[in-house]
Amino acid sequence: MADTLLSLDDLAVHFTVGSALAGGIKTLKAVEGISLDVKPGECLGLVGESGCGKSTLALAIMGLIAPTRGRVALDGSDVKQRPRLETARTVQMVFQDPYASLNPRQTVRRTLADPLRLQGVGNKAEVDGRVMDMLAKVGLRPEHADRYPHEFSGGQRQRIGIARALILKPKLVICDEPVSALDVSIRAQIINLLLELKDEMGLSYIMISHDLGVVEHVSDRVAVMYLGRIVEQGGWQEIFENPRHPYTRALIAAIPDPFHRVDATANRTKAKGEIASALNPPSGCPFHPRCPIKADRCVSELPALEAVAPGHRAACHFRDRTV
Repeated sequence: MADTLLSLDDLAVHFTVGSALAGGIKTLKAVEGISLDVKPGECLGLVGESGCGKSTLALAIMGLIAPTRGRVALDGSDVKQRPRLETARTVQMVFQDPYASLNPRQTVRRTLADPLRLQGVGNKAEVDGRVMDMLAKVGLRPEHADRYPHEFSGGQRQRIGIARALILKPKLVICDEPVSALDVSIRAQIINLLLELKDEMGLSYIMISHDLGVVEHVSDRVAVMYLGRIVEQGGWQEIFENPRHPYTRALIAAIPDPFHRVDATANRTKAKGEIASALNPPSGCPFHPRCPIKADRCVSELPALEAVAPGHRAACHFRDRTV
């Protein structure tokens, strides 16, 4: 087994927006200079507010968006050099919205069978067998196979989405906010299902979320993303117990705490304002307009992502401060 399943090297995804006739052409840097890896069998949590580039990064990993710079490698080979069908057998995605991600005109059976047929997997009997087996794995019954998406609840639709992602037996599954559109009462069910399938099928996950409460319970490692960049990454326990970037501290301080366990420093770690536009990013550290500990150098100098402990890196000029 390879040491690394997914490797990103200085990955950037830029978009050109506007026109010369309407205020000029600008470059939107949705993803900028990201390097990280995912090992077989692990779950990497990717967290950050909406608009920080998490979903764009996921699409670049899938090969659905061409990177502006850098490299995406799966099993050691560049995604750009791999046939699309081969990439689909290696990495799949569970989407955020179970209502929008399923074709309303297709039955569950066809939704799950089409990827197998496209890949030339087996005859009709073998395809039907794989479909029924996968329905059972995600907790659905055989009679659900010939129903349409509108006949299911949100949680059941997300189970169908999970089944579709796993039907080809990929090695890596990107879960893009898989429970944020669901009722609170069934979020835990879907998360537990994903964890059970991870162990049963030997999967690796990238768990994308803006909710650190979800990521804390499922991730082996965590990467914190802000305005297209990774600002901190490390083991989940190190990130949650000893965060070194002010943005990470702000995200942790925002986790609901019904038992009032947050210490007295919580108010000093909360970020002010909203995330800046990627069309007009701040100078220096991208977080400095919202940072409670910023200094003059933060306004002009971009901090490097450097080690603060083994396996733990942070992009902050004050990364050695613990509070």
